[in-house]
Formats: sequence, C-alpha cells, structure tokens
Amino acid sequence: MTIALYPASFDPVTFGHIDIVARAAKLFDKIIVAAVYSRQGKNMLFSTAERRQMTTVALAHLDKVEVTQYDGLTVQFARKVGATVIIRGLRAVSDFEAEMQLALANQSLAPDIDTVCLMNSQKYSFISSSIVKDIAKNGGAVEHLVPAHVAEALLKKYQ
Repeated sequence: MTIALYPASFDPVTFGHIDIVARAAKLFDKIIVAAVYSRQGKNMLFSTAERRQMTTVALAHLDKVEVTQYDGLTVQFARKVGATVIIRGLRAVSDFEAEMQLALANQSLAPDIDTVCLMNSQKYSFISSSIVKDIAKNGGAVEHLVPAHVAEALLKKYQ
C-alpha cells in the first residue's frame, strides 16, 4: 500500500488543491492531506482548527483521503504516518524552482521518501490561496475559486 502525504497550509483550501488531491487519489492507495501545518513567518488568516475543518469538508467526497495536521519537518511527519511519497502541486514554471529546492532538501533528510509534483489542471493554474484572500479582502467574488463553505468563511473574515 502506497501512502502519499500532501502538505500545505491551505489558508484557505482552493479548487486547485482539491484538483491535486483528487488526481493523486487515482495514483496512490491513501492520501494524507496534512492540511494545516503552521509555518512561522506565514501570516495565516484562518486558525489551525478552521483550516482543518474547511479542508475536511472540501475533500469529504473523495475516498482514500484523510485530513490531519502537523508541526515540524514534513519528512518526519511522513515517516510517522508511513508515507513514502510527498505530493506537491505546480501551477506555473515559477513554482518549479522552489519545489525542486524543497524536494532536494527533503531528499537529503529522507532519501527513502520521494516527491511527486502534479501540475494543476489548466483551469486552476492561476489559483493560489494568497490570490483568493486578496480578491475576497477587496470585495471580489471567489465562489469560482473555492468551495461555497470556504467563500462564506472568507466573507465573514473580511466583513
């Protein structure tokens, strides 16, 4: 059984994230979405509990997917949950350099854990949590970028 870990801050979860998880679920036996790690230096809009809940609801329709949270090194958490693959999403060429650097750093710490990058589907290639938050903060519609419950949560945060 191949377990894959998909770590991200998901602040908030977007249709781009959901696309990556749905496609990864076709490739691996189990996907652990470590949806709510907290990184120092990242200014989170939503709390850990809010991000975990929104991500759980957004992915409830997918089999083989578990949503959890963690702190610390991703490769340490991957080992803890038995994951041998880390999934990362690529939206554009500009993501590649950072993802490659991260993958190589993880490989130096855990050569037994591979990183697999999945390209976002074209219709989601421009979506990022930061862009979604910026649009919502400035009164723009985000329902085409995030699930309805996430759009509602964003509206409440920015009212």
